[in-house]
Amino acid sequence: MALFRRSKLLLPSLRSISSLTTITATNHLQSSPVPQKPMITIPSLCSSISASILDGDRSLQSLRPNITPQDAIAIVALLAETEGSMVALTFFYWAVKLPEIKHFMLFYVTTVSSLIGRGNLEKAQEVMRCLIKCFSEVNRLKEAVHMVFEMRNQGLKLNVHTMNFALRLAVEMGDLSYARKLFDEMSVNGVSPDFVSFKILIDGLCRESFAEEIQRVLRSMKEKDLVIDNVTCTLIVNAFCKKGWFRNVFELFKWMHERNSPPNKWMSERNSPPNVINYTALIDGLCKKGSVKQAFNVLEEMTKRGIKPNVYTHTCLIHGLCKIGWTERAFRLFLKLIKSNSYKPNVYTYTTMINGYCKEGKLERAEMLLSKMREQNLVPNTNTYTTLINGYCKNGNLNKAYKLMDLMKKEGLVFSIYTYNAIIDRLCKKGRVHEAYKLLERGLKEGLKPDKITYTIFMSESCKREDLKTAQELFDKMIHAGFKPDIETYTTLISTFCKQGNMEESEGLFEKCVELGLVPTKQTYTSLISGYCNLMKSNSALRVFEKMVQNKCNPDSKTYGALISGLCKESRLEKARALYEGMIEKGLVPCEVTKITLAFELCKKDKSEIAMCLLERLEKKQWAKSVNILVRKLRDSTFYHNQILE
Repeated sequence: MALFRRSKLLLPSLRSISSLTTITATNHLQSSPVPQKPMITIPSLCSSISASILDGDRSLQSLRPNITPQDAIAIVALLAETEGSMVALTFFYWAVKLPEIKHFMLFYVTTVSSLIGRGNLEKAQEVMRCLIKCFSEVNRLKEAVHMVFEMRNQGLKLNVHTMNFALRLAVEMGDLSYARKLFDEMSVNGVSPDFVSFKILIDGLCRESFAEEIQRVLRSMKEKDLVIDNVTCTLIVNAFCKKGWFRNVFELFKWMHERNSPPNKWMSERNSPPNVINYTALIDGLCKKGSVKQAFNVLEEMTKRGIKPNVYTHTCLIHGLCKIGWTERAFRLFLKLIKSNSYKPNVYTYTTMINGYCKEGKLERAEMLLSKMREQNLVPNTNTYTTLINGYCKNGNLNKAYKLMDLMKKEGLVFSIYTYNAIIDRLCKKGRVHEAYKLLERGLKEGLKPDKITYTIFMSESCKREDLKTAQELFDKMIHAGFKPDIETYTTLISTFCKQGNMEESEGLFEKCVELGLVPTKQTYTSLISGYCNLMKSNSALRVFEKMVQNKCNPDSKTYGALISGLCKESRLEKARALYEGMIEKGLVPCEVTKITLAFELCKKDKSEIAMCLLERLEKKQWAKSVNILVRKLRDSTFYHNQILE
């Protein structure tokens, strides 16, 4: 409000200062070697600005007046008063490029107030959008938007286009919480969000995969009779697929098709049914989740609706088939593409098929495809070679991997961090950690930066060697570099701390990952349970187990085995037996150690009959093997010798 009072006080006095105020300027068009500094009055400067509009702004650009922010305020107000809105705006856009004026709030407020006074509300909104953009560049977006709301007191109503402009910048800056707040404030302050508002908000929500909130926004759009375009649809499909919300995608497609049906076509000029890109995004999502059969059903629906699949659609299906181990089926589909006249496999398709063979260790087939690729005049890219390098590394052939790197270099291809990660991972697995670090140094010299996978590889290796100090340092560096550790990263650290008996640190990491919204896996819970059981703290282990069940994370045979063994160590055989029974009822097969440990402890407590009953529930072959092991263990134990002496 202080800004408005100051600008209001300035305006009356501006009419009388034109004959008194002078500004020093340098005319850069003069050819004189000695710079001249004529004294320019505001009226003469106003004349220059007016003339600049006629000759394409050259005159104004030639002027370099030495003006302060306060001078600029006086000039823009006087120009609006004497020369009109357009001349004032010309000066505004020229002056706002000056660093000392660009982020001076009162200059914008005075310009807007002057335009409002002239009745030019459209240009006033334009200046407000300029204010928002310039202030967002120095992280002062909220301050600029606050001024937009304050300008209502000067007669400038909120404008949906200006609000959308601010909303888009908030999303681009990654401040989604402020974007949501801004979106809500639009309706509260009498501005109805339009199609663009919803699109911008959905874009931001999709970036963060906030599927629940996207669903709520879609419901609001339906209530307001708004529709989405195909670009936004693809973003939503990707976000829903990441969550496994395929039913929601089908509902979205159904709604879009209904809105495009003849009775509804008049409702919006942006109506459009799902297109090939939208369907391909859904097929890709299904394939990534392993639902390949459902993906082919979607392909069938596409063709029925007259939507022709493209090479990317088929490539997604090839990837899906390879993912579930149906590589030969994938290759048959690949051959269909080669024989097709409509669409031929591209570099991405070949790379996907090569990746499928590499995962199965069929490296000769992968090399054959690389040769075929060149025959088709397709040039293998960095991803193609990296896929092959990764395949050879997984197969233990580091020499071939290094040769492929040399070939890449000869062909002028640039290595990616993924190329290095593939070899670094194999080197670490072979215990050649020093060589792995040297290779990373080479990559860093080439301008590459470690990614999350790089940090995870070295961190996992440190954990294997139980070098928690190095692992913790790498974890901290990873976060400092801007990477968000996933649940696997946290689980690796938790597991290592548990093995060392540091349960306090393990619990701290567990709570941290839950706070971040990560979902603990079976391995996470099992590591904690094993850690507590090793310390003879079965009550704490049972607490973790109960939390695991409550959070709908189904324990597997390893989880049950760790807990049963821990209970047996503390002679809590009734609880151990109950867990064993529950495990069998769930259809889980206990491992050899779990069966023998429980049966052995029961026998030690003179409960041989119960022990045999537990073993009798196993299959005949398993029963015979388990009984033999149990007998040998009892015979070799101190317990057996004590029984003989008695």
